[in-house]
Amino acid sequence: MNKPHRDTLYLENAEILSHEAFAGEQFILRIVAPECATKAQPGSFVHLQCDPLQPMRRPISIMRVSPEEGWVDLLYKRVGTGTTLLSRRQPGESISLLGPIGQPFRPDPSRTKPLLIGGGVGMPPMVFLAESLYQERKKQPFVILGSEVPFPFNPQPSQLLLPELPADVIATMPLMDDWGIPCRLASQQDFAGCFQGYVTELARHWLTSLNEQTRGEVEIFSCGPHPMLEAVAELAAEFDLPCQVSLEEFMACGVGGCAGCVVEVQTAKGPVMKRVCVDGPVFEASKVF
Repeated sequence: MNKPHRDTLYLENAEILSHEAFAGEQFILRIVAPECATKAQPGSFVHLQCDPLQPMRRPISIMRVSPEEGWVDLLYKRVGTGTTLLSRRQPGESISLLGPIGQPFRPDPSRTKPLLIGGGVGMPPMVFLAESLYQERKKQPFVILGSEVPFPFNPQPSQLLLPELPADVIATMPLMDDWGIPCRLASQQDFAGCFQGYVTELARHWLTSLNEQTRGEVEIFSCGPHPMLEAVAELAAEFDLPCQVSLEEFMACGVGGCAGCVVEVQTAKGPVMKRVCVDGPVFEASKVF
């Protein structure tokens, strides 16, 4: 049974369509959740009951949706009791989902070259945003994805050449090539075709290659571990570029009631405490770092 809340938040009993395991304790879960699939926007997340034996839900970012077919894709990493129980769930089983939750990314219509930077389990919102921009066909994003464990997809040499980058930096996420979106991968694990270093180092290389006018059309979006987001915020400030980040915080209720995920946000009236779950997870980088 679906229960609408605030016109955008739904409680659904979602059927598991597929559940794929990847190296590095990573999993991609596809579930049937038509209300969530229809309402979700890039940056949204769901609050998932991992198992009936584990009442405390887990927040997981949305990676892809199909409003037409009603499915939602979630990427997560097995790190504790909840996600371990979740990793055992099988296709055909039902799983309780609350979502979509949170404030989405809001691209500036005047900036035509979005730079998307995702790290680890922060990659899903960047994939969702990239697909949304591809469907709108109004902007030409560049996507950088980083991981220190094998990527949860099979990297392949990109057919979309980027002469401003080193010739050996050629690995991409296959979906990005399918969408015609330039994408490069970064890691410090010597993965073939990847940039050997941090995502921010690759981003700086790309930004430096642009002329001043083109760089003025760039807007940065990012999701990943806290230290990475701090570095992305510093990079945005260095190049005087707007930047939106999606924060990852521990959550209990996921709907703003417990205030367990608050962060300090700078405003014109001074610092205030904001809830990552409903006031975020997307914030302007300069307001939180």
